[in-house]
Amino acid sequence: MTVEGTAQRKNARGSSKRTTAKKATSAKKASPAKTRTSGRPEQAEQDQLVQLLTPEGKRVEHPDYSIDLSADELRGLYRDMVLTRKFDAEATTLQRQGELGLWASLLGQEAAQIGSGRALRDDDYVFPTYREHGVAWCRGVDPTNLLGMFRGVNHGGWDPNSNNFHLYTIVIGSQTLHATGYAMGVQKDGADSAVIAYFGDGASSQGDVAESFTFSAVYNAPVVFFCQNNQWAISEPTEKQTRVPLYQRARGYGFPGVRVDGNDVLACLAVTKAALERARTGQGPTLVEAFTYRMGAHTTSDDPTKYREDEERAAWEAKDPILRLRTYLEAEGIVDEAYLASIDEESEALGKRVRDAVRAMPDPDDMAIFENVYADGHALVDEERAQFAAYQASFADAPVAEGN
Repeated sequence: MTVEGTAQRKNARGSSKRTTAKKATSAKKASPAKTRTSGRPEQAEQDQLVQLLTPEGKRVEHPDYSIDLSADELRGLYRDMVLTRKFDAEATTLQRQGELGLWASLLGQEAAQIGSGRALRDDDYVFPTYREHGVAWCRGVDPTNLLGMFRGVNHGGWDPNSNNFHLYTIVIGSQTLHATGYAMGVQKDGADSAVIAYFGDGASSQGDVAESFTFSAVYNAPVVFFCQNNQWAISEPTEKQTRVPLYQRARGYGFPGVRVDGNDVLACLAVTKAALERARTGQGPTLVEAFTYRMGAHTTSDDPTKYREDEERAAWEAKDPILRLRTYLEAEGIVDEAYLASIDEESEALGKRVRDAVRAMPDPDDMAIFENVYADGHALVDEERAQFAAYQASFADAPVAEGN
């Protein structure tokens, strides 16, 4: 081949590459720019959403899910959400004051937690993450016990078997495996109780969650997977977690999934109750996606203004779960000013009790960290205990030299 021929082939290849690049550039210009839709009001309308109470507080019906509650039960749901929000606000303030090391707020997710929590029977078992303060309230766990771990004075503060409410799980997604295994045990025992596992949209990307879906489906375990899709996995939007609605993932594992308005306490109650009953009657697992919004920071160490717009938050504020239910109750004459005032008074009393309890928590024994590491003790642990004791002793108050 001549030099000229080689040059012609190179020029042809270069021209082809430039043409391809121009086509790709044109295609990019022609395609619409991507915009973040997760968390915006219109996103909920893009997929089927179970709703029984509109953002304006209007009662609506759904062909597959219904709920018939007494006036006392409706007032109870309102009380649960108000007191849970007050407790959560107090905990956030205590962290800002240096009384807690960290806090994960549930602000905006009260309906998802109270609705699902009140759907449970006493013999059902709950596996939470670290944000299920409303579910803990429904299970009868003293709110002050939730704060010990965040203050650093204990590892949880309550007996899981007393309320069928497991200790908070910090590791993302692992509790879904615990729940699945527990549900398989319940099944083998022949009990008719159910198990529920809570997790967030970010945890849905974890391998543990995928494995729990597989095992629960194959063994037909009586477990409900309750995913609170609050739109943000810390700073990652839901669209970076999945290209389809989260509830549709269940289909690939062979069990049903349903998306519910996570700011509608009535819908959350109805959907969760149906899923639990399905589990109890041997029909296997269900994935419930509660479509809601995290109004505050991921935790108090996070600053959401760095990654999301104020307009997005404002749009979700208009769908506030407490205001929605209050509007309905007032319109129906189920609550009056006297009742609302009594809840406010109870809320303030709860806040004071929480503040006083946290500040009165005793510090743990410094040496307790070495206990229960090994059943029969260990020489290395004994050595480390002695070293730590000597280190602690070095801080003992020493006489101050005269003149200092």
